[in-house]
Amino acid sequence: MQKKNTLLTEDIKRYNKYFWNCVIGVVAFVALIIIATGFGLFGELPSFRDLENPKSNLASVIYAEDKTELGTYYVQNRSNVRFKDISPNVINALVATEDVRFLDHSGIDFKRTFSIIIYNLIGKKQGASTITQQLALNLFSGQAREKSTLKRIPQKLKELIVAVKLERNYTKEEIITMYLNTVDFGNNSFGIKAASRTYFSTTPAKLDPAQAATLIGILKGTSLYSPTRNPERSLGRRNLILQKMADENFISEDEAQKLKQNSLGLKFNPASHSEGLATYFRAVLKKDIQQTLKELSITKADGTPYDLDRDGLKIYTTINTKMQRYAEEAQKEYMRTLQQEFNNHWKGRNPFKGNENLIKQGMKRSDRYRALVEEGLSESEIEKNFNTPTDMEIFSWRGNIDTVMKPIDSIRYYKMILRNSMMSMDPKTGAIKAWVGGINFEHFKYDQVKMGTRQVGSTAKPFTYAVGIDNGYSPCYQVNNVPYTVTGYGEPWTPRGHVAKQGYLTLRQALALSQNYITAWVMQQVGPESVAALAQRMGITSNVPPYPSIALGSFEASVYDMTGAYSTFVNHGVWTEPMYLTRVEDKNGNVLFERKPKVVVALNPQTAYVMTYMLKGVVEQGTGVRLRYRYGLTNPIGGKTGTTNDNSDGWFMAITPQLVTGIWTGCEDRAIHFRSTNLGEGANTALPIFALFIKKVYADSSLGITKGDFEQPAGGVTTVLDCNQYHQGTGEEGSSENLNERLGF
Repeated sequence: MQKKNTLLTEDIKRYNKYFWNCVIGVVAFVALIIIATGFGLFGELPSFRDLENPKSNLASVIYAEDKTELGTYYVQNRSNVRFKDISPNVINALVATEDVRFLDHSGIDFKRTFSIIIYNLIGKKQGASTITQQLALNLFSGQAREKSTLKRIPQKLKELIVAVKLERNYTKEEIITMYLNTVDFGNNSFGIKAASRTYFSTTPAKLDPAQAATLIGILKGTSLYSPTRNPERSLGRRNLILQKMADENFISEDEAQKLKQNSLGLKFNPASHSEGLATYFRAVLKKDIQQTLKELSITKADGTPYDLDRDGLKIYTTINTKMQRYAEEAQKEYMRTLQQEFNNHWKGRNPFKGNENLIKQGMKRSDRYRALVEEGLSESEIEKNFNTPTDMEIFSWRGNIDTVMKPIDSIRYYKMILRNSMMSMDPKTGAIKAWVGGINFEHFKYDQVKMGTRQVGSTAKPFTYAVGIDNGYSPCYQVNNVPYTVTGYGEPWTPRGHVAKQGYLTLRQALALSQNYITAWVMQQVGPESVAALAQRMGITSNVPPYPSIALGSFEASVYDMTGAYSTFVNHGVWTEPMYLTRVEDKNGNVLFERKPKVVVALNPQTAYVMTYMLKGVVEQGTGVRLRYRYGLTNPIGGKTGTTNDNSDGWFMAITPQLVTGIWTGCEDRAIHFRSTNLGEGANTALPIFALFIKKVYADSSLGITKGDFEQPAGGVTTVLDCNQYHQGTGEEGSSENLNERLGF
């Protein structure tokens, strides 16, 4: 018996030895693995510098004039936010759900880890990762959570090491802020700031408990618990988190029960480069910044170029969000009506008769055509494809339409869509306040403010008259309104034109009524070289050849250049370069580059002021008079309408003391246009958009745009502007010869 007990004791000792050897071996093995992981055997670990500067795709933010966000450039729609700008509701929802001992552990919650092992052994699978460990995975793993156990183990070990390092280098506030700035909330929203804007159209600071619970609920599965894809499941997850918040005393039980009764209350506002304010402007701005960074050789500290979609640059612009919104609203309101007029105008007629080549050109320029060519299809096969009905989404002013249509018919459809662009700027500072580059960026991406140029028509006439005024002609000088031929500059040139008023007209009347013959007469007196030179001094960058026909706008220019040029009249003859970008900073606020507008003295201040008087005549008694009788704008406004041959382009340039605005309307191809000038002239296709825009601007007192008159030049006005003064003492209205003599001619 004693021998038996001795053997039993020895067995127990042997088994204990084996057990503890196994335990020590496992511990040693784990320690060895951890040490090996620490030395990078299973993959490189982040350095101290990496921990100080964690990398993530960070959206670059575009700021408007008032520092509100205008939009972002991104691969991942991610914007960072500070801890103090996050609602406590978000922090509480996250901690209650993911890591209730977050404030107590040092990156690894051993107590929770062992309890999770037990839960998993009895079949209740739970995750053991702390918030810090999840942050380590998000920032430094370079890939998603591994599903394979063999791959997950070394990944988990790296998380543990990095988590401890993070806890040593950052405060708890910094860690939870970094976490909330890096996680994916679905619908292309990375970080709490983007998620707040996407799902609730608000900021992280304003999230209430229910909204916070909804967003934190998404983190368990961006698709599974998506409020937009699976609202019922999202609602259940939100309510579970609200209960967890109550259990941890972050909110009361009564408040939790009350909030559970509410719907999700989404205000879904998905991020898109094709949506939001100033879409065309943002596209032009991006190319401008990229080109500037390249030209100035501005790079990051490691010598690599900046990436606007990933490096979180801060971009400051002059755009005024209210004016931008008013401009876009004005365009949408009027272009919807004008398009209906255009459709009715062509109803029952074939606008492509004689212009069949436009359809062929449109087909060959399309993305569909290029894709079919790359697939190796022949021309006949491509043509068959374009004549086969297919499902597609097309633009309309009532919203996008899902339809079945032949691709070739969609080309005809889009060729008949009227396009429009508009820009408004401060004439003194050059700051651009509103930029509408087209009617719909999703469907028509080509910018017509700066990138596109069209014939400017009669909006060019003020350049010729300005040279005349600068050469001593009075706005009261009278010229007979009869056909006139300009000679001495190549082939004799006689413009076409209608006579709005017969007999002698003053230069102011001639400009107001847009009379071609008198404009040609002025061109004869001053010469095309001086007119072309003035146009270029006033900022026209496109080619302005020194031919007499430029008096009537035979050259092409952009809305951007024309608006800048007209600002010279308001700014006492000084052209200030239109400016939309003030500075660009890196993600830490270091200035990469700044912009200051170029300034050129283009005109005599007296001449410039006289031109504002001349342009006011267009609105008071000329082609822009509908601003008064139809839209009730009786305050001092100057302007000039423009209509090119066959009504292909309609323009309106408007000047007020504080804003200069340029507007163009036309189809993609000049061959498609209104058949009647009554409908196709700039007074009908462009002017009404300005009227709707400026009325909204005047109605908003916060903008500070007043209805005062144009400021006189220093020292007053030396030119007599009241033509009636020249008739005093004559006892008659005065003949043209009499008046011109009194003017000194």
